[in-house]
Amino acid sequence: MVSDTLVIIPAYNEEKAISGVVSSIRKLYPEMDIVVVNDGSSDETVVKAEDAGAIVLSHSFNMGYGIALQTGYKYAFRRGYRFVVQIDGDGQHDPTGIKTVLDRVKDGYADIVLGSRFLSDDSYKPSLLRLTGIRFFRFLIRFLSGKVITDPTTGFQAMNRNVLNVFIQDFFPVDYPDADVVILLSGLGFKISEAPVLMRPNLGGKSMHSNPMRVLYYIFKMTLSMFLTKIRKYSIPGN
Repeated sequence: MVSDTLVIIPAYNEEKAISGVVSSIRKLYPEMDIVVVNDGSSDETVVKAEDAGAIVLSHSFNMGYGIALQTGYKYAFRRGYRFVVQIDGDGQHDPTGIKTVLDRVKDGYADIVLGSRFLSDDSYKPSLLRLTGIRFFRFLIRFLSGKVITDPTTGFQAMNRNVLNVFIQDFFPVDYPDADVVILLSGLGFKISEAPVLMRPNLGGKSMHSNPMRVLYYIFKMTLSMFLTKIRKYSIPGN
């Protein structure tokens, strides 16, 4: 049976978690295909992902989260998948939420569904620094697009092929594809929704938010990208 859905997992040095992530998805959703985009890892990420049953696409060196995602998007589009789910490789996203976000896309309720940590009964509690940034981007999204999005930086998403066609274009913001993507899709008329998902502790302990200077740089870059995205005009091949 040929699957119509691909799960994309970007991964960089995720040997501690990637096997569990892939295995859990395969157990819960055996009908879905899984691709891990190895972004130049120097550890055992590739071996563990393959042993768990994933297809692995590898960059020869680390190119960044956004480019890793777009590698997965291009693979999905060229292989003809109708639906895509993206989920992080660090084990923080509970894969039981895949059905929640994907069903809303498959039933036509939205073109893209963002998995929100803040709509869950689990009451996710981010650090003060992270929460401040999230609240700031919530405000900017509402100001620039009129959309109310509770979790603008989530990496847990489901989308249809029309959205996929946007994400493979050269203008996709590969630096930090977060809140600016909401502005992009909103301006192009796509239906955007959220659904509750659960978050787990970060097994690897890696986080940009532990470095205040990186956080400030991220906020500056994202704010600039959001305003530029708002004023640009885009042409989508095939639309």
